[in-house]
Amino acid sequence: MGLFLNHKLSPSLIPEPISIPRHIPQSTFSHIISSVPEFAFDFPRTLAAIEAGRTHGLHTGAQIYVSRSGATLTNAAIGESRPGVPITPNSILMWFSAGKPVTALAIARLWQAGRLRLDDPVAQFIPEFAQRGKEKITLRHLLTHTAGVRWAEWTQSWEEMITRICKAPIEPRWIPGQTAGYHAFTSWYLLAEIIRRLDERKRSFDQIIEEEIFSPLHMADCCFAMTTEQYRNYGHRIAPIALTHQSKGHPAYFDTEAGCTVSSPGGSARGPARELGRFYEMLLTSGNHFITPQTAEAITARHRAGIFDLTFKHIIDWGLGFIVNSAQYNQPTLPYSFGPHASLRTFGHGGNQSSVAFADPEYALAVVIIFNGMPGEEAHQRRMRAALTALYEDLDIAPKT
Repeated sequence: MGLFLNHKLSPSLIPEPISIPRHIPQSTFSHIISSVPEFAFDFPRTLAAIEAGRTHGLHTGAQIYVSRSGATLTNAAIGESRPGVPITPNSILMWFSAGKPVTALAIARLWQAGRLRLDDPVAQFIPEFAQRGKEKITLRHLLTHTAGVRWAEWTQSWEEMITRICKAPIEPRWIPGQTAGYHAFTSWYLLAEIIRRLDERKRSFDQIIEEEIFSPLHMADCCFAMTTEQYRNYGHRIAPIALTHQSKGHPAYFDTEAGCTVSSPGGSARGPARELGRFYEMLLTSGNHFITPQTAEAITARHRAGIFDLTFKHIIDWGLGFIVNSAQYNQPTLPYSFGPHASLRTFGHGGNQSSVAFADPEYALAVVIIFNGMPGEEAHQRRMRAALTALYEDLDIAPKT
């Protein structure tokens, strides 16, 4: 099952840039029009880019959601989630780090309500954090990946993770707010723990996010963790993301029945692409009464600019939990970018070797692309760049190549 193109593809693994003809004949899609005719006709270059990755084994399927000024342009699914099972727009896929902005939004709502300030020390809320040089690290440092606590041994236990992060030293020669390096999970546990400790109802982080963010934004099938019963009830709607750089393509840990119950506030979010798209549509409308326009503008503005990221080895600008387009630094290998044609105001976040979600205010676009394969960093960056280049061409925003 799935969509296949007739294009001859380069023998290389997703060429950069991908070669897609300026005029693609209708006959190219004649055998798959019945499946997703609108997407095939309206986004032919994007479909060609997605199919190039399927041909080379980088993924077996993908979801894509695009809206402009709140109007849905496409909500499509291509290929299979597992052998013989088609991926659909209702399939539930991991977002990994593309869910970080959800945690950031929960912090922003507390900031807006006056429950905290961005420059408050983390230790004000988690006193045991004030040790081994971390006393002056603030919430702003956590949100901009400038705290200097990138590493701690990961465990499934939430309480043990907090303990390990609090006991960890600040990294040598790290100046909070001035030294930068992507924090994959540590700072997000701290932010989530602050959210949990400030909750007057003593709810879990997952319950707070469900009730305060996902439910009001009609993101009904989104979560950071689920019970094994929920996992089983979803059945084939769960579309596992496979480690396709490995020969056997094992599913990622959070996509297993055992891993689905573990909440990692910086990396275990999941849901259909269209529901993550709603999150960015809310931000494009200045909060749409969910947060104030001032808060929406503040969290997506540049709070960290022109600083070399020690984790990603590139200069990357950051908002408060959001990556902000850093194309102005002319770095051809920039990871987790928004493609060559996104406006400089674009903000969002990528997910580990698999996804990207963003808003481009210049064009009123909300975009989510999720591939169900993790092929390694280099192959993924080429794959996503090709897809985003093609997407803007299909939208007549960029010159067609």
